[in-house]
Amino acid sequence: MNNYVTGAVIKKLRENKKMTQENLAEKIFVTSKAVSKWETGKGFPDVGLLESLGKALDVSVIELLSGECITNQNKSCKMTKGKFYVCPVCGNVIHTTGEALISCCGITLPPLEAEIADDEHSIKIEIVEDEYYVSLNHAMTKEHYISFIATISDDGIQMVKLYPEQNAEARFKISRVKCIFAYCNRHGLFVSHPKL
Repeated sequence: MNNYVTGAVIKKLRENKKMTQENLAEKIFVTSKAVSKWETGKGFPDVGLLESLGKALDVSVIELLSGECITNQNKSCKMTKGKFYVCPVCGNVIHTTGEALISCCGITLPPLEAEIADDEHSIKIEIVEDEYYVSLNHAMTKEHYISFIATISDDGIQMVKLYPEQNAEARFKISRVKCIFAYCNRHGLFVSHPKL
């Protein structure tokens, strides 16, 4: 039962919302006795109740299951503090502007940690008129390729999704770009800072 909601989590979230067991029970159409059993570890909520339980407690089902309540402290949404997530199952790319608990294809995704681009993942940046032309001399086979190239500025993100057997290159508007990222499907996320 490691990946199932615990009574301690339910109790903590309920108390944070200043709800009684009766209040919570009414919101999700169960008895207060059922809520009491969950909180004392004598039972678990039915899987069919998790969505309504999460809504009643103002958390996602993933937060409920993990026991981690994510509160975004980054209220100003500073883009350069954002995080990338990539699903290893479907290849979905997700970018957040602050703390988040992200799930895709039934798994919780860890945020990617960007490394400074090494020789194998060197990010070449050229200025062509009002754009950065970004390229990598990297294999682009079905097994090993650059999945995306992205820029982060203080007011937004630009991203180009790449696919095997095409060139690892993209063009981005220069305006306010702070850093450029490239994601290798085998070696992870790399970052370069253009000389501003």
